Amino acid sequence: MSIEIPKTQKAVIFETSGGPLIYKDTPVPKIQPNEILVNIKYSGVCHSDLTAWKGEWPIPYKLPLVGGHEGAGIVVAVGDNVQGWNVGDLAGVKLINSTCLNCEHCQQSNETICRARALNGISRDGTFQQYCATDAIQAAKLPSDIDLKSVGPILCAGITVYKGLKSSEAKPGQWIAISGAAGGLGSLAIQYAKALGLRVVGIDGGEEKGKFVKTLGAEEYVDFTKSDDIAKDVVAITDGGAHAALNVASSEQAIQKSVEYVRSNGTVILIGLPPNAKLSLDILTTVVKQITVRGSYVGTKWDTTEAIDFFHRGLVKCPIKVVGLTELERVFKEMEEGKVLGRYVLDTYK
Repeated sequence: MSIEIPKTQKAVIFETSGGPLIYKDTPVPKIQPNEILVNIKYSGVCHSDLTAWKGEWPIPYKLPLVGGHEGAGIVVAVGDNVQGWNVGDLAGVKLINSTCLNCEHCQQSNETICRARALNGISRDGTFQQYCATDAIQAAKLPSDIDLKSVGPILCAGITVYKGLKSSEAKPGQWIAISGAAGGLGSLAIQYAKALGLRVVGIDGGEEKGKFVKTLGAEEYVDFTKSDDIAKDVVAITDGGAHAALNVASSEQAIQKSVEYVRSNGTVILIGLPPNAKLSLDILTTVVKQITVRGSYVGTKWDTTEAIDFFHRGLVKCPIKVVGLTELERVFKEMEEGKVLGRYVLDTYK
């Protein structure tokens, strides 16, 4: 089976951090022997894409850069050294483009912390383009009947919160508090938490967001714009404190509060990445309450397989708004203003 590949494509590129987002014709990438070329049909927009565009993390970025790392599409070319992929397969392009495969972390199936990892939309051109080259080993194989329009955000937001929930070690029937509950990650975290048998307190701002998170399965909602003491409210709702806190909001203050409202032997999971943020712990309280604070970063290949399976079986739905690739700048503006419910998905052919 062969598919005709054009020489040029549409993409959104920025040449400097925070610079103009340029919608233009660019060459279709040439693949290496270890890569596949994916015709990206849809790409989710992650808050970290906004951060990457602004250059806010102290890491090296590829410039000029095509952002994006939540792409879903069709394999149109397969490198000479690639096994297990065929032209016509459905594929997901996620944050991790490739890893070394040889370090202790890769060998222990914890490749997300490989020091040699390459990242789509950061150190490699990502999914805000119609064709994307990615390492075949890290690409996500998708079921042939999956909804390409909705699955993109699962490849980052879904995997990330699913891994975070697993890392929290919260058990069925226990309470988990999710800050930033109405956003792209939070809206998926609620559903994964419910599918895992957890009880959810959603934390966000505004009545509309409160109604939204309850439609997704949150039992309770704390509106930080109205609460006099978020920690006190969560402790009261959960009769002693949440067993775990999942921080997906990019708010240093929200993260700080989460340490206060977990119960003894509780776990605080850090996922959201506010630029230059720090966490301050009262050592005595942390020790006496035996609180665990743990960072959780995207997910492994197996986490990816599991997260996609939850979605494919209909246990998790991705609340999305589909817009054209040309509207990326508007999407970023709404993200900065905190106006996004669920996840924006870009149709790369609009």
